This record gives sequence, structure tokens and C-alpha cells, in this order.
Amino acid sequence: MADESGTASIVEASLNALLDDETFLPDLHGKTREKAFSSLGSILSTPNHVHKSFLRVPLVSGKVVRIPAFRVQHNNIMGPYKGGIRFHEAINEEEVIHLSSLMTLKSALHEVPFGGGKGGIVIDPANYETNELHLISKKYVQYFSDIIGPEKDIPAPDVGTSAREMDWMMGEYKSIHPGMKYQSSFTGKSVVNGGSLGRNEATGKGVYFTFRYLMHDFMKAQNQWLKERDNVFAKTALNHEGKSLTLAIQGFGNVGSVAALEAYKSSHLNNKVVSVSDKNVTLYNSDGIDIPELVKFTSDNNNELPVSEEKLEDAGIKADIMDRDDVLTLDVDVLFLAALGHQVHKDNMADINARIIVEAANAPLTTEADDYLSNAGVIIIPDILANAGGVIVSYFEWLQSRETQFLSEEEVYERLHDKMKATLDAVLPQYFGDAFPLRKNCYIHAVMKLSTVLFRQGKLY
Repeated sequence: MADESGTASIVEASLNALLDDETFLPDLHGKTREKAFSSLGSILSTPNHVHKSFLRVPLVSGKVVRIPAFRVQHNNIMGPYKGGIRFHEAINEEEVIHLSSLMTLKSALHEVPFGGGKGGIVIDPANYETNELHLISKKYVQYFSDIIGPEKDIPAPDVGTSAREMDWMMGEYKSIHPGMKYQSSFTGKSVVNGGSLGRNEATGKGVYFTFRYLMHDFMKAQNQWLKERDNVFAKTALNHEGKSLTLAIQGFGNVGSVAALEAYKSSHLNNKVVSVSDKNVTLYNSDGIDIPELVKFTSDNNNELPVSEEKLEDAGIKADIMDRDDVLTLDVDVLFLAALGHQVHKDNMADINARIIVEAANAPLTTEADDYLSNAGVIIIPDILANAGGVIVSYFEWLQSRETQFLSEEEVYERLHDKMKATLDAVLPQYFGDAFPLRKNCYIHAVMKLSTVLFRQGKLY
């Protein structure tokens, strides 16, 4: 679903669900309502701007290369464009457009006053020296300096980037725009450069929190109501109530490892992480994996899991070594997808055994797999809901940089959980009260918010 047509189908389905609801935009009737909804479909399914350039970069070897780079600005009706910059060899214009649209929807769903943006540079960072990556980061800012800024478009880290790249980029922005506010031009920076405490862990913590809140807090508070619902997803949730839940986590990077630690330390749910994977290997232990020790090992070994019995012994980890894709089809209760997009698709969707899936990455399920598993009663906590911790804490960082006042790590997590709880309380009753998958409920809520603001600002005609 990484293309413009995917966005169009999301928007169209959401608007179709709202068209006959007279409580939504009640001032619009008849032909006027139809025209307004047609306008909304056009506006929300297409980006405002697509910027593309070829960065001219001299390499250490003496060779000069031209590297494709993108910045897509989808919609800013809610506030400045906001979204990460991805360094990946497979990134392309269509994918960046789609990801920017998801940022628009995600910010609207969580009541964060940002619009949607996204950036990408077509490189594999592993193939470049540190000083070359530094120059590539600076070049990106130079080429797009007119369109980014604290009130225009605020980039952040994404796949292949981190606080290091954001620090470099903010430094270049400061050089290009002397005298202007620069600390809030990028988020996801290091703390010493004005970044927020807790930003690095925010996405992973938010991912686990959505799962924990649904399966513990919401289940506990609404137990009798759920039992009265004739809803396949409510039955799935109730079937897992009070069980010792087994978890598998695909991807053990910044997001997956933090979510695994949260699960390991959780006092709310009786759960254990029995499997983790990365690009090289799957590790499995039916008794549970020692996640803190595994995190220590990866931090000392290029963020990679042990791939041999010798390395497992060095790490003090007991686990079976399996193929890297085996994590997807293990007989577990819950599958966290924290790697890349399109990991579950038509060729493996029938082999998925987990009855609860949490999308920590962006679009890890294809549309076909999402429909298939939802029809089978699998609870899917979608990316737009689960992995919003990054953009939420980026908002906190943006505010802190503007006000030069900084929150403690505890305050950041408390505000993050409050924000995500408010969203969950808005969408979960509808999810368990009707037959729509949770993803569709989230999209409808986001489209409602965006449509209302567009209408009130007179942007539909």
C-alpha cells in the first residue's frame, strides 16, 4: 500500500463511511454535501508538494555521485509539515508520498498539531563513511533549505537515521539561516543539542503501551460490556484474557528492542518474549528470552543479534537459532512487527499463527494480508495507532525547543501515555462495538478531524 492509490483508497473508504452520517458536518446537505466530500477526497489523497533533487556528493574515493533525495509535504491544515527522513536504498517517490500521507492521518488521529511530511535519500548508509554521511546530511539541508524550518516543515529521524544525522542537519540549517530560531527546525536530536529526554525510546514504549492498554486496562474496565458484544474482535480479546501471553518480535532495532524491554518488565500483563529477530536470524526460547542481556549484547555488537552458539554463549542467552523469517510464523499469541514494510503478504499470510498483531513499523502488512487476517478475527493494532510515540514526543521536543524549557524523562513518558490513552479511549469502543477493523476506525477518526478543519477554514471549494 505504499503508493498514492493506497492513500486514495484509505480516504475514499473513510469518507464513504461518513457520507450518510448526518451528525458529521451537519451543515452540508444534498448536492452540496456530495461536492464537499468529493473535494475532501481529492485534497486528502494527494500531496501539496513533491520536492525531488539529486544531491551532488564528492566521496572519499574522489568520485562524485548524484544521489536522489525527496521531501514530500502532504497536508498542513493542522500545522507545520512533520515527518522523518529515511536513508534507504529502496526508498522511492511513491513510497515517500504514501508515508507522508500516513503522517497527516497519524497526527490528526492523536490530536498533534502537525501536518504530514516525509523525506528520503536513496542510499544504504552501511556503504558510506561517516564523513560522507555527514556531507550527505548537510547537502540535504542545503538543497531543501527553503522549504524546511520550525514553522514550515520539521524533519525527524526515520529508518537509517538517528540523532546524529539530525544534529548534523540542524547545524547546517543554523549556518544557512543565521539569526533564525534553529533548535526547533529538527526533532529527534541528541539531548545536548536540544533533543527531548525519552525521544529515542518513545516509539517502542508507545508501541507496547497500546498493546498493554488494550489487553489490560481496557479489558479490565470494559469486561462485561465486551462480553455482551457480538464482535469477532471482542471474542479474540476475551479468549486471551488472563492467559500467559507469548510474544514474538520481528526487528530488534530501536523500536523492537524497547518494546521487548517494556514487555519483559511489565507488571500489568503476564507475558513473555519467546522470540526476537533481526535481518540475520531468529532466536527462540519457549521459556522466554533474557531481553536485558540481549540488549547489552546488541549494543556492543553493531546492534545485531548473536548468530552462532558461540555468540549466544558469550551473551549468556539461551535460545535456538532459526531462519530470520521464522519469527513470523511461530505459534505465539502476539506478533510485534518492528522491521520494515510489507513483511506479511499473500505468500505467508495463511501461515501466521498469532491472534494479535502489533504494527510497530510502517505498513508491515500488505492490504491483502490485512484484510485476510482481519476477516479471520485477528486483532491488528495498526501503525497509525501503535507507533505514534515518535511524532508525539517530537511535538513535545518542538515545544521545548521553542520555549527553552525541558521536561524530565518521567514527565515525557507520562504525557506520552496520556496522549495515547486519549486516542485509544476514542477508537476502542467503536472498534469493539461494530464490525470495522481497528485500522479503519482509526482512519475514520483522522479523516473526520481533518475534514472538519478543512471545512471550517473554507478549503473545500
